[in-house]
Amino acid sequence: MRNWNARKHVTAHEDLAPEHRLKQTLSWPHLIALGVGAIVGTGILTLIGVGAAKAGPSVVLSFAIAGIICAAAALAYAEMATMIPASGSAYTYSYVVIGELIAWIVGWSLILEYSLVVSAVAVGWSGYTAGFMESIGAPLPPALVQGPALGGIVNLPAIFIIAVVAGLLILGTKESATINALLVLVKIAALIVFVAVALPYFDAAKFEPFMPYGFPKSGLPGAEVGVMAAAAIIFFAFYGFDAIATAAEETKNPGRDLSIGIVGSMVLCVIIYMAVAAAAIGAISYTQFANSPEPLALILRLLDQPGAAAYLAASAVIALPTVILAFFYGQSRIFFVMARDGLLPRNLAAVSSRGSPVRITLFTAILVAILAGIIPLDELAALANAGTLTAFIAVAVCMLIMRRREPNAPRRFRTPLAWPVGLVAILGCAYLFYSLPRTTQIYFLIAHVVGLAIYFLYGSRRSVASQGA
Repeated sequence: MRNWNARKHVTAHEDLAPEHRLKQTLSWPHLIALGVGAIVGTGILTLIGVGAAKAGPSVVLSFAIAGIICAAAALAYAEMATMIPASGSAYTYSYVVIGELIAWIVGWSLILEYSLVVSAVAVGWSGYTAGFMESIGAPLPPALVQGPALGGIVNLPAIFIIAVVAGLLILGTKESATINALLVLVKIAALIVFVAVALPYFDAAKFEPFMPYGFPKSGLPGAEVGVMAAAAIIFFAFYGFDAIATAAEETKNPGRDLSIGIVGSMVLCVIIYMAVAAAAIGAISYTQFANSPEPLALILRLLDQPGAAAYLAASAVIALPTVILAFFYGQSRIFFVMARDGLLPRNLAAVSSRGSPVRITLFTAILVAILAGIIPLDELAALANAGTLTAFIAVAVCMLIMRRREPNAPRRFRTPLAWPVGLVAILGCAYLFYSLPRTTQIYFLIAHVVGLAIYFLYGSRRSVASQGA
């Protein structure tokens, strides 16, 4: 415990040992594509159905609330990322600003978040793949596209796509980022087609009653409903910009490019989401697509637009892996930096001749494939949100601490109205955490008890801070 509040000093990229040095290959277009690739994905393509089941037409309001809170967190991230341009995202910021124990809790939350996001998106991809294959007359065996909780044996397509993305990341960061940018364009085009096809069917009467389940979380544990209950789940649909912050060490000009990537991708995605949600609710009664594994494709089929539905499903199959890639990338970098700091086995923090952390990537692939193969989408998303909310709160706190501790420190990006924005991020994320299902909150606490046990038994004894003490 002697170094629980020890603070980390960021080592310059050129001073790192070659085997622990990530290659600088990314520029701001790569970062915006990485952010949009992470943000636009399972959240809007799949979780809009889960959100509609919890909030009805007011799921549009749920999207707006989640977007505002995420935007406040994104501004805090942009400031911290340019002040501390090192890999590790919220974990590194917490280590530098607050201390090792809080950094471990945040890092463990991020590992939980990214692992579960990769798994959840892989499950969402599997749902669209199964629907697409059925639409072309080649259905997949039901037992191999659902985990045991939903009556199947294993979700084989989800495991398959994780293996493919892991291979891309092992190939190299720049190569995978370029492929990601091309696939993001495919995904955005599909959402534009959805809005263009669904909008002529828009009927304002479909928004009545607007708030059938009320505003706050209510209902039995495990079956909570309301605007905030939906917002706490579809919050999953907005984050992803934090994956950009994990790319700091691999960015050519982090002081400029990180803020462009984070803020730019967030603004673009909020506009896209509001248009898609309004078009979906206005075209078809929410009860017809609530809880569907492929709600947008289903809406198009119900509108007697099978060609557009097939196009959207095919685009999801092709482009959803961009989300898996972005979060898989982020998770492997969090693991990498924590291992480099000694909190996890340091031999995991080694890079290949191409500058990518192969050992961490393979370890991550095995972990997330197991989760994707057996756990349903809504449970994965809810638990991932708990980890994310913790990290977002930590980043906003770090920003406010640095505004008091070092008000005149150089900042390539300054958050406007820092204190109001920071408090919106902190209090908003806390309320969203409260609005999560009770079982999710319990599982999150259990996961952190396990994490703290690992820290006290291993990490605190072997960390860089303890070695220097």
